[in-house]
Amino acid sequence: MHAMQYELTLPADYDMDIIRGRVSRVGHLLDDWEGLGFKAYLLRERGTHGSPVNQYAPFYLWNTMEGMNSFLWGGAFQRLSDDFGRPSVRQWTGVAYEAGGAVGPRARVAVRRRQPVPDGVQLAAFVEDAVGETARLAGEDGAVLAAAAVDTGRWELVHFSLWEDETPKADGDVFEVLHLSAPGRDRLSRGRQW
Repeated sequence: MHAMQYELTLPADYDMDIIRGRVSRVGHLLDDWEGLGFKAYLLRERGTHGSPVNQYAPFYLWNTMEGMNSFLWGGAFQRLSDDFGRPSVRQWTGVAYEAGGAVGPRARVAVRRRQPVPDGVQLAAFVEDAVGETARLAGEDGAVLAAAAVDTGRWELVHFSLWEDETPKADGDVFEVLHLSAPGRDRLSRGRQW
């Protein structure tokens, strides 16, 4: 499992309905993308859920590197780059994934929390704690799913979770979910990823 996210931070007066319209038109294009676990089309709007910015920031969990590379190099990502400029694409190695109990309902919000992996910690214990936190989040009422992944270049842990209502039981940046493409979500390995 591999996590990926890019962020397009937009001007404070940007009409975010432009992004909503774009996702409404093109979101379905990844609904059957080979190798994709899921793509959550995410939006933060300045002043909503405490967001200081307007931002479009899709989050992906990939089942295969081939699927991710096909997206990045096969033309789909190029269209976004042509329209908005090429954003930096963050990538993390997956360490845990759990499906939540609210698997049927539409995900309404996502929460992303990034934190540094501190110097001097025992890496195995730190990552085991992340696995436990993933299971805890997925077990909360209203959780659709939870995942954890680590960027070993920056030594950063990211926790990501989807929720069926607008009152998630997780801390972090809160995003509106505009669409969820999840062709391979049922094939994402559950639990610890090693």
